Amino acid sequence: MRRRLIAAAVLVAAGIAGIVPALADVAQPRVVSTNPADWTPHALDGTVRAVAVVGTTTVVGGTFTSIADAAERNRYGQHYLFAFDSRTGALRTAFAPRLDGAVYALAAGPDNTVYVGGAFRTVNGTAQRGLAKLSLTNGARVAGFTARINWGDVRTLAVRGNRLYAGGTFSAVNGINRVALARIDGRNGVLDTAFDARLTAQNVARPRVEDLALSPDGHRLVVIGAISHVAGHPRAQIVMFNVAGPKASLYGWYTDAYRPQCDPTFDTYLRGVDFAPDGKYFVVVSTGTNSSPSLLCDTAARFETLDAGRRSPTWVNHTGGNTLFSVAVTGTAVYVGGHQQWLNNPHGKKSAGPGAVVRPGIGAINPKTGKALPWNPTRARGVGVRALVATPQGLYVGSDTDVLANEYHGRIGFFPL
Repeated sequence: MRRRLIAAAVLVAAGIAGIVPALADVAQPRVVSTNPADWTPHALDGTVRAVAVVGTTTVVGGTFTSIADAAERNRYGQHYLFAFDSRTGALRTAFAPRLDGAVYALAAGPDNTVYVGGAFRTVNGTAQRGLAKLSLTNGARVAGFTARINWGDVRTLAVRGNRLYAGGTFSAVNGINRVALARIDGRNGVLDTAFDARLTAQNVARPRVEDLALSPDGHRLVVIGAISHVAGHPRAQIVMFNVAGPKASLYGWYTDAYRPQCDPTFDTYLRGVDFAPDGKYFVVVSTGTNSSPSLLCDTAARFETLDAGRRSPTWVNHTGGNTLFSVAVTGTAVYVGGHQQWLNNPHGKKSAGPGAVVRPGIGAINPKTGKALPWNPTRARGVGVRALVATPQGLYVGSDTDVLANEYHGRIGFFPL
């Protein structure tokens, strides 16, 4: 029986008229190969934190300062951002923007552009803190896009039509108060002044948005991070907004699953979220150190989208005490990445408990059962996988290590279908 979706009465924000229909998230017909492509270039230091595909160009962002082509014949001093041909891996050397700080988030823009979020203060010598829109032809700033944050960083971006959503640690955009979450006109960087989620966080210095995801139809926005209330309504680390029309409202959907504390040192232990291609569910991944099977620390958890009221996860997969940072849902698999050693491990305590399966640094979960799939390419664990991006051709993996499936891949790799 089809369930009705009930929105809370509280009005959170008003939006921009004329939403452009959204493109569906990527659905893949099968699990990707365990053999990564040989043509991807390399980041030679730091961490790859973000990947975006714009047409036939793949853009990579992070904390690195040098890169090399796939054969390592040519090396370049390139800080924080580079691009390559998605079909061949050839570096797009004409794309060489100059940023003075790390890139944490990327999103495909219109007309061969890319939106960039991070901890930078200048772009190509011009002051533009935390947010930018760049031409992929030559790395130039799109001068008409003037969005900027006051301090902190932008950690996550999502775009639908002309609406650009940004989350992070900032407290103002374009000089206007916006705590950790904002909606911006993607054409010119003007803040949507009517959209104010009014995020607050108890017992922490300030709210923080760690990640966000838009449903494939563009109607729902899920936000995770150091959050305790939204417009005065309690929401424990995760909130769902209705952003379908000219006004945005708080959905009646909520969960208390993340209300218990994992570790007092974490202001939030949620790290990544992604919608399924059909929009009917999403998956959240977390850190936490506390490996109790009754808690959602160091787990991947599926939640149904169309239910209202207080919700519990449909399934939970425990690592047994190791962090998951990133997640990509393709319909046939839920890919997760971090520095985990195992999946299917609710009784492990930094050890393999009964039923645990080895999945070092990367793995895949059956979206229906919540159990690990056989896919197990392995990787050097390091701090962990910070970017998982599914495309119609396969899966990009960005991290801080250079061994993927027992092959050398400098911090960026691609598993083809």
